[in-house]
Amino acid sequence: MTILERIEEKKEEFVGLRRRIHEYPELSMQEIETTKLVREYLDHLRIENYPNGNQTGAVAILKGAKPGPVIGLRADMDALKLTENTNLPFASKNAGVCHACGHDLHTAVLLGTACLLKDYQPELCGTVKFLFQPAEEGYGGAKSMIANGALENPCLDYILACHTWPEMPAGTIGVRKGAMLGASDSFKITVKGKGGHAAHPHKGIDPVVVAAHIITEIQTIVSRRVAPVDPVVITVGHLTAGTVSNIIPGEAVMEGTVRTQNPETRIQVSEYLKQLAVGTAYAMGAEAEVEYDFGYPPTMNDPKVIDWISEAVTEILGPERLLQVPVSSMGSEDFSFYLEKVPGALFRIGTYDETPESKWALHNPAIIFNEQAILTGIAGMVSSVFKISGSDMNVLKG
Repeated sequence: MTILERIEEKKEEFVGLRRRIHEYPELSMQEIETTKLVREYLDHLRIENYPNGNQTGAVAILKGAKPGPVIGLRADMDALKLTENTNLPFASKNAGVCHACGHDLHTAVLLGTACLLKDYQPELCGTVKFLFQPAEEGYGGAKSMIANGALENPCLDYILACHTWPEMPAGTIGVRKGAMLGASDSFKITVKGKGGHAAHPHKGIDPVVVAAHIITEIQTIVSRRVAPVDPVVITVGHLTAGTVSNIIPGEAVMEGTVRTQNPETRIQVSEYLKQLAVGTAYAMGAEAEVEYDFGYPPTMNDPKVIDWISEAVTEILGPERLLQVPVSSMGSEDFSFYLEKVPGALFRIGTYDETPESKWALHNPAIIFNEQAILTGIAGMVSSVFKISGSDMNVLKG
């Protein structure tokens, strides 16, 4: 029996796992029931597992019968603070929380991968470490896993992850060497002026006008300080100042995000932004204080690992199911923290079909993922593990 036949045989089981997770979504660091489901299924498979320290999340270890590398496989489990709008029969039962980024599919893919690799354990080379991670959505879940020793005992040689992608058709896998996703940093600029009556602006220093100039000047960092072929996005998403219309406030506060892909450019842009904000404010008689927070680093795929994934997918699923991702995204992923320590890659699993609901953007509460992506993701994961570990690929062909 081929791997694809085995996956199809257990399709109802794998899809059922996804639907149970989807129906009871949990926010970051609150994935108690999801973690329980994961560990119960791993126990059912007789795969050694343990909790992620005292946090939510879990780690499992499967040792192959033959020597080989240690490969980590990661799935994130948290949902979003959104009210689902899909009308699915298994729609969220937790008010104001839903899986609109596909983490329920990621978890089902990894559980399915564990199931198949357990079946193939006698032919498997090396060790596979499954990381069921909490809190990818901006809450440092990867950092908690790393701090709790997920990359140690045994230490990983490589690490893989997948992510749903509604811009690719269901049944396909997308790969890209180098930058796959951008770094995500944040900043807060406080402009301090001199408040007064709006009818007498010359007696004060208007921080709103100064803030407006800073916002405009910030865009010159992208257009004039960074090479045109080096992707950078700077967005001010929040601006507050004053309480009434006829008073010049004493200060204005803006907050925003910076997205980059080049690690060196990331540092440079942070310095440019500080210089520009302080200098512009000074030139207009005000002061500016800049707080800059380095968040997720860029997600950088190892070229050799991408070659292995490409070979595996082509061999098992066929060349028509492997897509090259033409451009990287300026979105971010905390899988990047693992890639700073271990060579690896994040690949995409296509999720759209002929329905318009399947083509909504991620984080849209009305998006409906085509569940074929689960089966494709499992095939991609298992075949990639076989290829990277040096296991016999012919075993997967039946």
